Amino acid sequence: MEALVKTGLWLRARAENILAALLLSMFVVFLLQVLFRYVLNISVDWTVEWVTLAWLWGILFGYAFVVKGREVIRLDMVYYAVPRPWRRVFDIFGGLVIAAIFIFTLPAVWDYIDFMARERTAALRIPFNWVFSIYMLFAVAVIIRALVQVWDAVTGRGPHVHLPQDPESHDYD
Repeated sequence: MEALVKTGLWLRARAENILAALLLSMFVVFLLQVLFRYVLNISVDWTVEWVTLAWLWGILFGYAFVVKGREVIRLDMVYYAVPRPWRRVFDIFGGLVIAAIFIFTLPAVWDYIDFMARERTAALRIPFNWVFSIYMLFAVAVIIRALVQVWDAVTGRGPHVHLPQDPESHDYD
């Protein structure tokens, strides 16, 4: 079991490295775009395309493999205003709905990605099925996260947040 945990941590670190490389490439290519356009007065299309593709992959890859569940932004005003048993109901219902929607759409997503193999990006000539393939990994990650949320709610291992009850205890001092 310890070897599995070590492997998971190693894979997570490599995913963070990939995401960092995508962000770095976006920054460097953006600087190249500024250099080409405003210093050398040369218009290049590939820089805008690369930044767009790296942004798309960075967001979806980051959510699928880097962002932890506790780091996801949630609308939690109502969630934390209700008692814990109701939060568990919210987690179960929300997780099942999200998982069902993404599972239902998987075949259509796969068909679209497969169909887009016919087209290529304008400047870099990357097949669009490669561009959009990250969405399939993202969708599977969302399904897994939603089902883990349901499991945690059913077993009582969901988020345990104890909010102070007195009005002087706001967190923006």
